Amino acid sequence: MKRNKLLIAALLGVSISLSSCGDEFLEGDNQVTLEPETATEIIDADPEFIDSYTSGIWAWMVSYISQHDDAGVMAVLHAWDMMGEDLIMYKSHWFNYDYQLDNRMGTYRRTNSAWNTFYTMINKANEIIDFFPEEPTSVAARGAYGNALAVRAYAYLNLIQGFANPTDSDGNLQLEMPGIPVIASSVDGYTQEESEELMGRNTVGRVFEIIEKDILKAIELLDGYERPTKNYINKAVAQGIAARYYLLAQNWSEAETMAKAARADYPVMAGDAVVNGIRDGFMDVNNTEWMWGFDQSSETSNIYASFGSHMSNLTPGYSGMLYSGRGIDVRLFNQMSDTDYRKMYWYNDADTLTQCTAPRETVGSKQPYAILKHGWDGSWTMDYLYMRGAEMVLIEAEALARQEQEAAAATVLAELMSKRDPSWNKTSVTVEDVYLQRRLELIGEGFVLHDLKRLAKGIDRTYEGSNHMPGFKLKVPAGDVRWTYQIPQKEIQENTHISDEDQNP
Repeated sequence: MKRNKLLIAALLGVSISLSSCGDEFLEGDNQVTLEPETATEIIDADPEFIDSYTSGIWAWMVSYISQHDDAGVMAVLHAWDMMGEDLIMYKSHWFNYDYQLDNRMGTYRRTNSAWNTFYTMINKANEIIDFFPEEPTSVAARGAYGNALAVRAYAYLNLIQGFANPTDSDGNLQLEMPGIPVIASSVDGYTQEESEELMGRNTVGRVFEIIEKDILKAIELLDGYERPTKNYINKAVAQGIAARYYLLAQNWSEAETMAKAARADYPVMAGDAVVNGIRDGFMDVNNTEWMWGFDQSSETSNIYASFGSHMSNLTPGYSGMLYSGRGIDVRLFNQMSDTDYRKMYWYNDADTLTQCTAPRETVGSKQPYAILKHGWDGSWTMDYLYMRGAEMVLIEAEALARQEQEAAAATVLAELMSKRDPSWNKTSVTVEDVYLQRRLELIGEGFVLHDLKRLAKGIDRTYEGSNHMPGFKLKVPAGDVRWTYQIPQKEIQENTHISDEDQNP
């Protein structure tokens, strides 16, 4: 993609038009940058100048592209969730091939949509980064730069987990394995030759280094920055991305530190808020636990091509109308105690369970174990959730358990569990204890595939009493080839730095 920036026009107050050709997706030459003093002066004088670029990233993350299962970041994450065993489908519909673990080949639309979703974010972030050949000085400029670096780190973090194998089937890091292409901006400090080399399949370790460098710099730049809305990334969110990275990289002490810092101002929502989550806990960006999300409006909502349509049985969408519908794996459901507020996330007509009364009944909401966690606001403007405080509690607790500080891990996990299950009273927890709570707490929020790969887990939907659909009752071991997407064939054809020999099995 050739990004010809007519940036001199900015100095003259002329509007700037940026165009790109999607076929040459990973190219990045012909870049022109502003002098650092000029960039800062322009941004300080007219914050909307750079905001038009930054807000374009948030809009892209929720954009409807081609089909109703291709609608931005949440569609990709939902596809990855459906590849596990925690969620069930009631009928075959959108995402059924993901549910069948048969949507990973390089010629398939799913691999292309995931690739394009995150690499477009990287390219859009680079457009901002290109403005800063030197570190900016003003808070506004540093905020814009920090947001771009954090977005780039977030995108690479998702790509390396979807299209590569950072860990083996035993959960050990394998840093020399083939990774993913890296697209350098014009100001990253690479020579032309180095930039070209980065467009090949870098090792996992090399990509890790780049993610870490970007996110640590973002944290530094975002210190003191006040974001206008939660669409944007602040220092806490950048620390949260860093916590996710360090968890994957098995740097337990840094994962603990970053998660603890990230969640400081985002306390876990109380138990009664969880009950009310079908109304606002999981669809309103203003929830105090939400760290990062997208504030939907009637202008940005995609109606049926939306996360809510596919995931919430309370909507008049695909789930609510039972064209497909989503529920919880019954074996996972049964691992919750009867005092756990989260049992009210799901519909079950057993007399022994106290069920949440849905604010809007649908045929989908009355299916056995149907999800009621994600709500319906009556206007298709339910907000998108990217990060919240509970996740950071779980990362910190797992990191402590990994360091054999199981009592300390229980103390941290209690900050979540005291709001979820009044009968929970563990004084020591293992990694597996934390993982169970992670599955129950974050279900439907996009972490399943990442966790299965980094923890070397398989799935088994074949157990007696399984409520998974006939034909989808799979048993897949850890390390199976189906956990990793192939590189899109179009990328292999058009990127001269990748060949058929570089393709994933």
